[in-house]
Amino acid sequence: MDDQGHLKGVRPLGGSIEFGEHWQSALIREFKEELGVDVEIVGTPLVMENIYTHEGEPGHEVLFICDVLFSITNFENRSSIDFHEDSGTQCTARWFDLAELDLPEGPALFPVGLKKALQGKHHRQSNTATGNPVCC
Repeated sequence: MDDQGHLKGVRPLGGSIEFGEHWQSALIREFKEELGVDVEIVGTPLVMENIYTHEGEPGHEVLFICDVLFSITNFENRSSIDFHEDSGTQCTARWFDLAELDLPEGPALFPVGLKKALQGKHHRQSNTATGNPVCC
């Protein structure tokens, strides 16, 4: 949401790392808390630093973005998943094709620069010895 309460864009699922917690444990915990599913982290994370302003206040975060595997039966035949964040905020998760995001008529992908970074990551992975692209 933007500062006026309008949908401004979308972001990957996840949350905060608790003091002393490793990022891998935090990611697994967040998926369990938010969606009720166990996930397996695959591959190397994409690490991004994001410095931003929201509601007039500065913010600073370091993101660990990676591919995860989970049982497809958890979400088979579902186009979206409703859940609550720890704060009680009602949220909806859904899958997007990267081509749908950051267009004038579509939602933005946050943090800024993530789409380009993901496209570069997947291009590099598809050029590995296996030649198999990885999907997020």
